Amino acid sequence: MINLEVPKKFGVLIGQAHQIANEVMRPNSRKYDRAEHTYPKELDMLAAVVNGMNDSGGLSGAGAGGVTRGSVSENGSLPGRHGTRNSSNLASVLSVAEVSWGDVGLLLTMPGQGLGNSAIAALANEEQLERFGGKWAAMAITEPEAGSDSAAIRTSATLDGDDYVLNGEKIFVTSGERAELIVVWASLDRDRGRAAIRSFVVERDNPGLKLDRLEHKLGIRASDTANFVLSDCRVPKENLLGSPEIQATQGFAGVMQTFDSTRPLVAAMALGIARACLEETRERLREAGVEIDYDTPASVQSAAAAEFIGMEADYEAARLLTLQAAWMADNAMPNSLQASMAKAKAGRTGTDIALRCVALCGTDGYGEGELLEKWARDAKILDIFEGTQQIQLLVVARQLLSKTSAELK
Repeated sequence: MINLEVPKKFGVLIGQAHQIANEVMRPNSRKYDRAEHTYPKELDMLAAVVNGMNDSGGLSGAGAGGVTRGSVSENGSLPGRHGTRNSSNLASVLSVAEVSWGDVGLLLTMPGQGLGNSAIAALANEEQLERFGGKWAAMAITEPEAGSDSAAIRTSATLDGDDYVLNGEKIFVTSGERAELIVVWASLDRDRGRAAIRSFVVERDNPGLKLDRLEHKLGIRASDTANFVLSDCRVPKENLLGSPEIQATQGFAGVMQTFDSTRPLVAAMALGIARACLEETRERLREAGVEIDYDTPASVQSAAAAEFIGMEADYEAARLLTLQAAWMADNAMPNSLQASMAKAKAGRTGTDIALRCVALCGTDGYGEGELLEKWARDAKILDIFEGTQQIQLLVVARQLLSKTSAELK
């Protein structure tokens, strides 16, 4: 049976992540929010620290690159049926949430912690894991005409000898300028629809991968967001993640498994921001003389106290859903539904809590003298990327109602 208390063995991991958040992220948060597109050199030293976190206590997966699917046992049973595993996915979620408490924009630009690393960890074979290990990977999915509907992407991949030739355009690629690798979603045959979509690992210095521009953004300004044009971009066929065979029932599902691992990570980022906002607001309310009494019904407390208690309840619900999705991945259980539920709940909750905390704190929340204003801007993207709120709810509805994408649009 699942136990959603934080495992004791992750105590050191969380403590190290908090130290990074408190001593590196928070002090530089406003600096790189203002200096958009400037690389935070303070993060260079963290790559070694994160590697040390992965090795702490024999753990692996302290960051985005650590997510993977649990495996079945030798007798074919799932680990979750005969004892539970708390492994890399849960470790990743806990560490990402803690570092996001410091600054989510800086987290997104930490070397080796791109969402492309999650895709590689989830889909790559042993040879690819060895070859791409230790490199920083971004993920390129969105296109000008294919945003929320990932199956509608038009970037093509044509086999030519020992290479695939990629042509198309990708936008809103997080860490796209700084990463060493770009995991590009492309179609082997656009006439075959979603079944033909595959992921390809492209070296950032590939001459066929051309940086078009960097976006100026509402939030997460410490992280670069790039747009690319792929023009006759030649990629070795060994860089394809998964099978090259086009199978109507399995192809796209394999690619989409990436989201089962990355959506809980985005949910964890939202949890980190939400917790930061709640802690700051609690202190402001205390200074203003507002008492929060958990032994008294919220309805008979001050409006500010009642609202704060409601926000904490939403945060706790999002946290438990996120831990459940990660735990299921660790135990080789299908978690697509839970991953989307966690992303939908945490993305909305993070944004909602940040804005409500700004309102409760008044001038302290709205001015640039405090970080609440910045957190409110940073939070919004977490309700959008890796699948918008509306897409997550659609995925959840399809699964609960047993409907296909054609039956429920």
